[in-house]
Amino acid sequence: MKIREKQGGEASLHLMLLPGVLFVLAFCYYPMTGIAIAFEHFIPTKGFFRSEWVGLEHFHYLFQLPNFGSVLRNTVWIATMKIVLGLVVPILFALLLNEVRRTAFKRSVQTMVYLPHFLSWVILGGVLIDILSPSSGIVNSFLGYFGLGPVFFLGDEKWFPYVLVVSDIWKEFGFSTIVFLAAITSINPTLYEAAVMDGAGRIKQTIHVTLPGMMPIIVLMLTLSLGNVLNAGFDQVFNLYSPQVYSTGDIIDTLVYRIGLVDAQYSLATAVGLFKSVISLILITISYTLAYRLANYRIF
Repeated sequence: MKIREKQGGEASLHLMLLPGVLFVLAFCYYPMTGIAIAFEHFIPTKGFFRSEWVGLEHFHYLFQLPNFGSVLRNTVWIATMKIVLGLVVPILFALLLNEVRRTAFKRSVQTMVYLPHFLSWVILGGVLIDILSPSSGIVNSFLGYFGLGPVFFLGDEKWFPYVLVVSDIWKEFGFSTIVFLAAITSINPTLYEAAVMDGAGRIKQTIHVTLPGMMPIIVLMLTLSLGNVLNAGFDQVFNLYSPQVYSTGDIIDTLVYRIGLVDAQYSLATAVGLFKSVISLILITISYTLAYRLANYRIF
């Protein structure tokens, strides 16, 4: 009797999973059939099955594009800077915020730096365009007090990648800070008491107690972020870039947008997207392996 009740309970639990499974199949796995477009000379009126099969022709053409090398370099460079600073800045801010003893002030600061995470890049893009305007922007007005000429941050190919990185860190570091603050709160307080007994000040406590206690989370976040090396942020770049900065600001996702939706070269755009997906899959697999070995990370 108990066995039947247990089996009935398991069946009901599996039945509860059915809507989620159907949703994933319909919106995640079924659209993968569109990958076939990358190997065809796809014509929308003919569909998948009647379009001419061309094999790897689009991939050969992709690697011969004169701007593909610069696009790939831009993607890796921008994404790498975001990954590195996206770890360093939240860690430093979490360490500084942890030293604040007034709880009300601490929570207020944490809330203020956390708010930009909830704003879309459509909104923040407009804000940055106004702030960085060479004629009336607050940043260039401030530089003018020191006799520095106006800088066209969003139209200068040298400045644009760094504007992307700084603005992304400003938007997201508050969210990441929560993770590192949680890691700090999980450190055994007796370690700090022992450090005080040994004569360690706040700086030495941070170096010898706080940072080692945070290290498993730091290693975990670093290894898991490796899968984002080819994700430089389409929403952000699309709302901020222009043809003047294509040489340093164009990334794989924006290239796919222009090829696929603007130029209607669906097969080539799919080939570019598939190339990125395969590389990302390899990097994600490596990152999870490193997280498993270095930080004892488990998916389930």
